[in-house]
Amino acid sequence: MKIAITGKGGVGKTTFSATLARLYAEEGRTVLAADADPDANLGLALGFPEEILDSIVPITKMRKLVEERTGAGPDNQFYKLNPKVDDIPDTYSKTYNGVKLLLLGTVETGGGGCVCPEHVMLRRIINHLVLRSTDVVIMDMEAGLEHLGRGTCETMEQFIVVIEPGARSVQTYKNVKRLAQDLGVRQVRVVANKVRGPEDEEFIKSRIPAEDLLGFIHYNTEVIDADRQGQSPYDFSASATEEIRKIKEILDQSN
Repeated sequence: MKIAITGKGGVGKTTFSATLARLYAEEGRTVLAADADPDANLGLALGFPEEILDSIVPITKMRKLVEERTGAGPDNQFYKLNPKVDDIPDTYSKTYNGVKLLLLGTVETGGGGCVCPEHVMLRRIINHLVLRSTDVVIMDMEAGLEHLGRGTCETMEQFIVVIEPGARSVQTYKNVKRLAQDLGVRQVRVVANKVRGPEDEEFIKSRIPAEDLLGFIHYNTEVIDADRQGQSPYDFSASATEEIRKIKEILDQSN
């Protein structure tokens, strides 16, 4: 199971990613949660204590490591396109609540199609994670579509787009599906979050193909309270966790 979670900012990607990771860990699976968002807060949503999170540096910020592995540097314009990365997930991740957390970071310069040492490192690490076939890998992607333009996660098995009941979120899903097909990722599914009731459900069903819709997560103040208190939604909201558990069961049945 190798899943990239994407969508607009603020739709609940991190809540969904973290709870899904905790549910797989609950089963005794080996789970690696990779945070590729520059505003990294997947660790908090997983329930990591802040003292552990403070000790983690995103891979793209490890200038010495990137230069060492790629051969890049101030005096060298050439670098390796296949740097050694197989040791990075275990060496630079931290484990808590049964989930390994790896902060990947993001490429902050270059725009779409960027090919730079940091980008090469990210792609190689993600490729390696996909090849670790016994692990569940859940990637919390940066908001928006730029990572798709860079092809960072083209080897993932599927994308899950988290949306809200609104036209802009639906448009994001359509754009992700189009760009994912360009990358060769054929499976793009949808989770609708912050759903208030039957009217929102019908709106989503009328715009998302039934085969792409995994399910609904209803608007839940407990999730907001969990975030305010710095706790994992998995530990704080039984109702939200149960809705995500049902989505996970659909995912398991289709893989």
